[in-house]
Amino acid sequence: MNLHRWRWIPNALTFLRILLIAPFAGALLAGDYRRALLIFFLAAGTDAVDGFLARHFNWRSRLGAIADPLADKALLITAYLMLTLTAVLPVWLFLLVLGRDLVIVVGALAYHYTVGRYDMEPSIPGKINTFIQILVALAIIVLLADLPMQPWVVDAGILLVAVSTVFSGAHYLFVWGLRAWRATRS
Repeated sequence: MNLHRWRWIPNALTFLRILLIAPFAGALLAGDYRRALLIFFLAAGTDAVDGFLARHFNWRSRLGAIADPLADKALLITAYLMLTLTAVLPVWLFLLVLGRDLVIVVGALAYHYTVGRYDMEPSIPGKINTFIQILVALAIIVLLADLPMQPWVVDAGILLVAVSTVFSGAHYLFVWGLRAWRATRS
């Protein structure tokens, strides 16, 4: 059996995840937190399956390498935006989360166009930050859905996301600033 002809599936799952962003945002905005959780878990499932298929069958593509993390980031930013618009999270936290991502993207573009090729390499602090952001958003949505969750997750989550966002953003700036400095000096 020729498995090569099925290599489009991971990218299709990534685009399905992108399509799930609008109903996810709508559910959060409407306060339908159980539906939002269902959509979130469906999106997480597509992420897990597309990652498994891409790695297991070597169905990796340049498009997938770019679209997959962007889809994940768009879903996460949407969660923080909707939770901010509904006054669950403070505006400053959303601006911090979004600002970090924008600084990384602008920095990557600047590096690419002034120094050399920039390959997306999530750092360990960046991965930890993403994990914390997902966990906190999920815990808050579970709480809002009247499912078992402690109310202190909101305040603790805000603090945890803020600290990890600042730390990982500073780490990216330091590492890529040092790489750019070294590259331009040689």
